[in-house]
Amino acid sequence: MAKGFINFEGQVALVTGAGSPTGIGFNAARIIGECGGKIAVVATTERIYQRVEELEALGIEAKGYIANLMDRQQVNDMVKAVIADFGKIDVLVNNAGMVQVGVEEDFSGFLEMTYESWDDSIDRNLNIPFNVTKAVLPYMVEANYGRIVNTSSVTGPIVSNPGEGAYSAAKAAILGMSRAIAIEFGDRGITINNVLPGWIGTAAQTEAEAAGGLNTPLRRSARAEEVANAIVFLASKEASYITGEAIVVDGGNTIQEYKGPSELYY
Repeated sequence: MAKGFINFEGQVALVTGAGSPTGIGFNAARIIGECGGKIAVVATTERIYQRVEELEALGIEAKGYIANLMDRQQVNDMVKAVIADFGKIDVLVNNAGMVQVGVEEDFSGFLEMTYESWDDSIDRNLNIPFNVTKAVLPYMVEANYGRIVNTSSVTGPIVSNPGEGAYSAAKAAILGMSRAIAIEFGDRGITINNVLPGWIGTAAQTEAEAAGGLNTPLRRSARAEEVANAIVFLASKEASYITGEAIVVDGGNTIQEYKGPSELYY
């Protein structure tokens, strides 16, 4: 992404869920940093410090934080630490959710799903962006400026899969929350938008998900950087008249009626 078009000079970006070197969050942090921004990255383990070293090696000013973002006290403490270190937060990228190191996903069917599993998925995928946004918004209101971008998913807002009732509910709810925030804070120079990825070729992608990517119109899964590029644009000053929206980044998968093997149809 050309630095001449999008420039984050003088801005501070907080990116959650940035621990994986191949993930969307780290790629978004890197691109914003390469475009001049100062970067605060958050994850649940010490591997976030490796990501900071990688950013610093690129000449990017960065600092890492460890926090369980389902714990609201930890969220508030982390945000206060970022403010103490950088003085402000201009951009918030809510990427954390879905998976966590050491925690297995539950793909139980709706009737087999436990209440605890439902609550955990809602906590992880909806309450995390709520918790962090609620903690960061007062600083953006005070500054009369802010960009918030949530990583939602096509799963929930547009489509779904067996065993993903809770995940789908959470990812769809993020859009509703964003629309309310967009209306409430639009006159304070704050925008909030959502990126909805489809099949993404990260280190966590399963064989079945990779096969799904091969059956998109582009015949491949996305690179994490391709999703990050959409996040970075929405996080920029240039996206000043876009708010409350959902941008699908799925290689055209959701526009096609037929999603089976191409040799059987087209």
